[in-house]
Amino acid sequence: MIEDKNQERTSLSELGEFGLIDHLTKHFEIKQKSTIKSIGDDAAVLNFENKNVVVTTDLLVEGVHFDLSYMPLKHLGYKAVMVNLSDVYAMNASATQITVSIAVSNRFPLEALEELYRGIETAARLYNIDVVGGDTTSSNTGLLISVTAFGELKNDKVVYRSGAKPNDLLIVTGDLGGAYMGLQVLEREKEVYKVNPNSQPDLQPYTYIVERQLKPEARKDIVNLFDDLDLKPTAMIDISDGLSSEILHICKQSNVGCDLYENKIPLDPQVISVCEEFNIDSTTVALNGGEDYELLFTISQDDYPKIKANPNFTVIGFITEQEKGVHLVTRADTKIALKAQGWKNFNA
Repeated sequence: MIEDKNQERTSLSELGEFGLIDHLTKHFEIKQKSTIKSIGDDAAVLNFENKNVVVTTDLLVEGVHFDLSYMPLKHLGYKAVMVNLSDVYAMNASATQITVSIAVSNRFPLEALEELYRGIETAARLYNIDVVGGDTTSSNTGLLISVTAFGELKNDKVVYRSGAKPNDLLIVTGDLGGAYMGLQVLEREKEVYKVNPNSQPDLQPYTYIVERQLKPEARKDIVNLFDDLDLKPTAMIDISDGLSSEILHICKQSNVGCDLYENKIPLDPQVISVCEEFNIDSTTVALNGGEDYELLFTISQDDYPKIKANPNFTVIGFITEQEKGVHLVTRADTKIALKAQGWKNFNA
């Protein structure tokens, strides 16, 4: 982590645990009617009346999920929130509250954590969610961030991974592969910096994909759009581990097969050009790269007119009977069995 030698550094020991929590959370505003009691008591109090509640949590570990040599702390705070909100939206729910817990080593001054929480605060403001609790503790292994997100939805709106049916259309939002290629650019520039610390990377040609890695956006807009279109997907999942992995999750949970068409996978031109620069196959990147945080869902063909020609959506395949298997249909019109080769936490 590159530090400004002249930057003010306040030791966390000067505040203590509760003083630190008070300091970092004093600017958070309450916006949700369902938040009855926020930070400051033994537990938060939430009231969702007659709605279903969804809960999801993610843990981010320094050196495993992020690298502070190129991940600014403000961006990290923002991304930690997005990772969780994406899971809420994948249930077709509205995100309402989060809790944030951190474990931090003594190499981080107060000012570093303020920057981290500025990112969390920005995400909370833009996505209209309340930060209602959390915890802080010490760590001997760098920085760990755990975010738990809550959401609400009407009983008839929930969408699981398990509802896909044969002949449903397979659809994805946005474009894929950008986050992974942004990571490749950042890793390359990190290696250059190690050799020559005086070099300054020129990331201008890679703006879009670097932003996809450092500052992803959860697709709250899509859940709102479903309401506007009077559309309820039959199954849905967010793309965190790579397209192939997520398709296989839906197929397994729904007991169906799938044909995914290579020539339909949406790729940004910058992803294609940087894949050529790195001599990496763009389809492989889209299938296995991960961290795109787009939504993958299925709909009945009867609902196709509702999404036809909408720029937010791309039809990339269709659901088949389970015995037909899960395949990638290549540009050469050959079928290849789809395998999950994306992010696996416990690989050596």
